[in-house]
Amino acid sequence: MRALRRLIQGRILLLTICAAGIGGTFQFGYNLSIINAPTSHIQEFTNETWQARTGEPLPDHLVLLMWSLIVSLYPLGGLFGALLAGPLAITLGRKKSLLVNNIFVVSAAILFGFSRKAGSFEMIMLGRLLVGVNAGVSMNIQPMYLGESAPKELRGAVAMSSGIFTALGIVMGQVVGLRELLGGPQAWPLLLASCLVPGALQLASLPLLPESPRYLLIDCGDTEACLAALRRLRGSGDLAGELEELEEERAACQGCRARRPWELFQHRALRRQVTSLVVLGSAMELCGNDSVYAYASSVFRKAGVPEAKIQYAIIGTGSCELLTAVVSCVVIERVGRRVLLIGGYSLMTCWGSIFTVALCLQSSFPWTLYLAMACIFAFILSFGIGPAGVTGILATELFDQMARPAACMVCGALMWIMLFLVGLGFPFIMEALSHFLYVPFLGVCVCGAIYTGLFLPETKGKTFQEISEELHRLNFPRRAQGPTWRSLEVIQSTEL
Repeated sequence: MRALRRLIQGRILLLTICAAGIGGTFQFGYNLSIINAPTSHIQEFTNETWQARTGEPLPDHLVLLMWSLIVSLYPLGGLFGALLAGPLAITLGRKKSLLVNNIFVVSAAILFGFSRKAGSFEMIMLGRLLVGVNAGVSMNIQPMYLGESAPKELRGAVAMSSGIFTALGIVMGQVVGLRELLGGPQAWPLLLASCLVPGALQLASLPLLPESPRYLLIDCGDTEACLAALRRLRGSGDLAGELEELEEERAACQGCRARRPWELFQHRALRRQVTSLVVLGSAMELCGNDSVYAYASSVFRKAGVPEAKIQYAIIGTGSCELLTAVVSCVVIERVGRRVLLIGGYSLMTCWGSIFTVALCLQSSFPWTLYLAMACIFAFILSFGIGPAGVTGILATELFDQMARPAACMVCGALMWIMLFLVGLGFPFIMEALSHFLYVPFLGVCVCGAIYTGLFLPETKGKTFQEISEELHRLNFPRRAQGPTWRSLEVIQSTEL
């Protein structure tokens, strides 16, 4: 009977992960990848629509500009969503925010589905902006919700599931975008509107699952609701230890209000956390993994892969990231966060260096193109096992309950800005540096590994309160016994 109870409670946590993920980071990966398949079809539609309105076709450079706007509005919407995530998480709670977030998906799906009948490429642009807002909100709130709902011994693995759903969304977008499915010239509105399916699944399942116990107790002060949520997630076993930890964190946050994003940069007690968030968040976006996806098609083409088969080879790259995300989710609580980050960035440096050498020697040794193709898969595998998943849980683990929403806003805004800048600048980097285009990215990987080794504390198996106390000691190394988090407000108020 006890084993059955544990199985049921474990199933509820698993269902919570799946319900949050399918309408959360899955949507981010899915909408990131499905836009690649209908590129030529949407460009043709844009040109035909303009010609029907004005009687003249659009010049090629303006068609390319319109397409660039359609693509770049996604990270712009993501930036807006990241800035919206913090206030939503505080006002509505974690679960309700994820549910309300589906308004953007439903609206975008309607715009996509009727864009061709309405003869409006502007509807596609607005739809891309809205799915970007949805992705920005979910990318920040989902790790927060899952990290606060999981027991400490599973917190890393549960939070890493966000990376799994991102990779799964990328692969599913690549599969659904095949020419044999929805990637054809007639089905592309359905392909773009298919984002409605995961949103509907989340709307049907997430309301049946509990809210974050930490939010209920610390933010809302509702002890009974917190206990009910814990019982659903953990069962009716001994919850005294976890309740005591929650009460300690609640006492530490007593009398404090939720911090605003700019306040994170003003407090010395948060210096190590903010620096780690900015450095490692930037490193994840500037390490070159997204550029590998962009360069993969040309490398596969030069290596002799038939044009009709390149789409299947690209699915293989997405599958590599999915595989390593699953592996890192399994091992993170055994080896820790630091090992995965240092190992991931070190391996990426290695494979990126070999990739650069292979590109330089391709004219003299044709077989090096196959080596370059292997390096693409190895680079993505290395990214998936470390930076892809671990970076996303830093804001959840390094900050306390009052600073966590603001930290997620900063992390999300940083990620989307970097994604936009890389997408904007990569074509110019590729043109200027040619075969040496990966040298700047390799420098970022080296810096990420060094910073992690020197400055990032290990959080494996520790409660949020223990992590807060360790970081306080690191931020104030000269104090033998630093004050608790609450006393920071006292120090601030008596500073004058």
